Amino acid sequence: MIKSMTGYGIATFDAGNVKYTVELKSLNSKFLELSLRLPKMFSEKEFQLRNECSKQIERGKVNLSINVEQTGANVKAAGIDRDLLMHYYNQLKSVSEEAGEQSANLFQLALGLPEVVKYDEDTVNDDEWKQVEKTFQQALAAFQKFRSDEGNVLENDIKQRIAIILNNLAAVEIAEPKRIPVIRERLNQFLTEAVGSENVDKNRFEQELIYYIDKLDITEEKIRLKSHCDYFLETLKAADANGKKLGFISQEIGREINTLGSKANDADIQKLVVGMKEELEKIKEQLLNVL
Repeated sequence: MIKSMTGYGIATFDAGNVKYTVELKSLNSKFLELSLRLPKMFSEKEFQLRNECSKQIERGKVNLSINVEQTGANVKAAGIDRDLLMHYYNQLKSVSEEAGEQSANLFQLALGLPEVVKYDEDTVNDDEWKQVEKTFQQALAAFQKFRSDEGNVLENDIKQRIAIILNNLAAVEIAEPKRIPVIRERLNQFLTEAVGSENVDKNRFEQELIYYIDKLDITEEKIRLKSHCDYFLETLKAADANGKKLGFISQEIGREINTLGSKANDADIQKLVVGMKEELEKIKEQLLNVL
């Protein structure tokens, strides 16, 4: 079963006087690109969080944020950074005057900006960290479930497109035997018009026809294309993350489709090949988001 690289998970814990919120978001990427936004009190836990994310998330452009909101009446503030507050206030006032806007509530706005109000709790004790870690694991579980659910949608879509490719291949099997009489008739007519039927060496014509038809034979391409599609579906069911492997197999599928199209020399088969290419391109787009 495949997973999507797109994921989202959030979990919260309210301890009464403090509320912890852990949020995970990810987009597709060739590697794991991990960005953490942590309060200062959790800075020493960054390495542990990175290790856990590396083990469980594997790939993707991931943003992890932990937010701490003091909700109790006994919030302990170390104080206000007056210089930073005035810096924010003066900037807001200057911009407000330039824009010709009312300057109401600028002080309140400046007071809420980062690092203006500083709290005593620059470190976290073991009990608090255990609760935050538990909340992180809950967010991670929700994140993984989101990825699995998205993966199911991707898997169903990809299976349908592989089925269309195989259906087109079956239609090629039906159309292929009709090619040879058409090719024979076309070549025979061309020679007749060029040199006259009485001047055509029938034995030589048959020899050349066999050689020409052999060059247009697509039996191997059909067998390999079917084999690659079957292998693709097998890999799709595997428990491991197989996005890259599926991408490689899709390239092999594309090669066989292209060769089949170039050797077909038949309008009906060419139409079927175009349909296969269209579905394969959509599969490749989906695989970019597969873990």
